[in-house]
Amino acid sequence: MRRLHASLLWVALVLLIGCSREEPASNVSDSAREETVIAQVETDPLTGLKMAGDWELVRGNCTACHSAKLITQQRGTAEQWLAMIRWMQKKQNLWQFDPDTESRIIAYLADNYPPDAARRRAAIPRDLMPPNPYAYASAN
Repeated sequence: MRRLHASLLWVALVLLIGCSREEPASNVSDSAREETVIAQVETDPLTGLKMAGDWELVRGNCTACHSAKLITQQRGTAEQWLAMIRWMQKKQNLWQFDPDTESRIIAYLADNYPPDAARRRAAIPRDLMPPNPYAYASAN
């Protein structure tokens, strides 16, 4: 009887292992597979930044002031990333970059953290927002 139970357990284990393996999707095109491989860029274990292109330049300049998580959670076009940098320079005392450094940082960010419609909801229109109770206090 023990041998029967052991044999049944062995068969159940083999079936579980065999059934849990994922089969490659045969209906996925080669170009979709290539895009998946490209999207799976290795990330820096310390910062979480994608280790591609000028990632070390971004790490050195951006994480001097804030966590890399703030970068990896954002998405934007080159124009949007530039606007964020200009805001940080105006409001947060971020230093001025030389033009080459700035264009390389923006290119890295736009290439590796581009807009993704599925990640964020659309902004709520102002007419649907409740009144700001602090509007008067912040104007003074």
